[in-house]
Order: sequence, then structure tokens, then C-alpha cells
Amino acid sequence: MTGSVPDGVRPALESIELSLGFGAVTVLRSVSLRIERGGIFALLGPTGSGKSTFLRSLNRMNDKIPGFRREGQVLLEGESIYGQRGDLMDLRRRVGMLFQRPNPFPMSIAQNVVAGVRAHKMAPRRELSAIAQRRLEQVGLWGAVKDRLGESPFRLSGGQQQLLCLARALAVEPEVLLLDEPTSSLDPVSTEAIEALIRSLAPELTVVIVTHNLGQAKRVADHTAFFHDGHLVEHGPTARLFDSPAEAETARYIASALG
Repeated sequence: MTGSVPDGVRPALESIELSLGFGAVTVLRSVSLRIERGGIFALLGPTGSGKSTFLRSLNRMNDKIPGFRREGQVLLEGESIYGQRGDLMDLRRRVGMLFQRPNPFPMSIAQNVVAGVRAHKMAPRRELSAIAQRRLEQVGLWGAVKDRLGESPFRLSGGQQQLLCLARALAVEPEVLLLDEPTSSLDPVSTEAIEALIRSLAPELTVVIVTHNLGQAKRVADHTAFFHDGHLVEHGPTARLFDSPAEAETARYIASALG
């Protein structure tokens, strides 16, 4: 595994010799990776390489899957996310997640945006409307929904639903946002809107994105890691990894995916 590690800078997230599995099947083997604060970090690799399992480990989304097992550590701002004093609800506020398919809650559009704010008691009730508006404006959805805030989110298009879920994730002011193929089910126009929004989030927010779309990784990511067969093969600046990969496995994957 190759990649550069800055000295003297504490990363936003770090995995240390992290191995993950389900029952007898080992999905990831001894992955050590630093995700620097304020950047956009892409995870690439073929289906089954372990990249999504790794992503989900960063806010403990794998924990309740039957047979899940872990060795090694994940640190958030230098502290173990598995520490005895760890609060899972607080972890998932600090490390938010957007899934492959939109998952609005069965409540109104406005209530969706502030659901996490209310659950974490982050603001008084009188401020919730302003928070909803600010986050909907941030994701570019306010103009389309400002007269429909009391309606069901399931009446929105797929792209609008994903933007709504992103507004909901941002409303709780996370430090890190995990994106698991967030545009794979969307049309090109919606994809472009979400990519532009992702780019706008850094450096105030650290973003980690799993994508099968190599063009997307090149457009949005500062750094990229390549996974293959449960191993972290290499990582580094995105342009360097695409233009001159250090490992033959990476070069073959990029050539086949782009060819």
C-alpha cells in the first residue's frame, strides 16, 4: 500500500490496522488510512472490494449487522469511536451519512430538514423554520419547495429527495460527511447539482465519498484511495493516482473503467 502521510497534522479520521468481517468472511484486511481535515476523499474499487464496508465503519453503521466483527481502530479527531464513553448518537451527528438512494423520513419536507436538530436539541422550536430555510437554500432546493414545506417529501423527484436528505444531514452541523454513491440513481442534471454542492462543502467540512464513477472522483476529490479484494492498494492526491498510479492493480482498474 502506498500513499503519503503529512507529519504533525491530526487527521479528521484515521483507521489503524482496521480489519472487518461478517461471520467467517473477512471483507477488509489491516487498513490504515488518514483522512485529512477539510478535504474531499474518494474511495474507489470494484464491487466487493470493501470500500463501502470501510465507509460504513467510520460512523459504526456496520455494528448491528449479524456476525459483524472488527479488529483495529477508527479515530475521530484522535479519539476512538469505539471508546467506552462513546455516544453513538453523537458520533452519527458528528459523522453524518448520505446513502445511495434517498431516504426521506415519513414527515413533512420542513420536518425532515430539522429532524436531527430536534432530536439533538440543538435549537429552540422558534428557530427551526429559519434553520430549515437556510439548509434548503444551501442545497439549492428552497425555490422548489418553499411553498410546499408541509407536503410529503415523497412527492419530490429522486434528485430533490437526495438534496433534501443532504440538507437534513447538514442541519446538524457534522464535522465529516460520508457519501455512499450518492448520485448513482440520479439523472445527469441532479448529479451535477450534487457534485457542485459537494465541492462547496470543503474546507469547512470533511467529505468521504464512495463512487464507481471515476469521472466523478476526478471532478470532486482532492485525494483518492483504491481498494481491491479487501486491501487498501494505494492512496494519494487524485491527479497523481489517476495519471501515474504506483501499483499495477490501480492502473489496470483505471484503464478498464475508463476504457
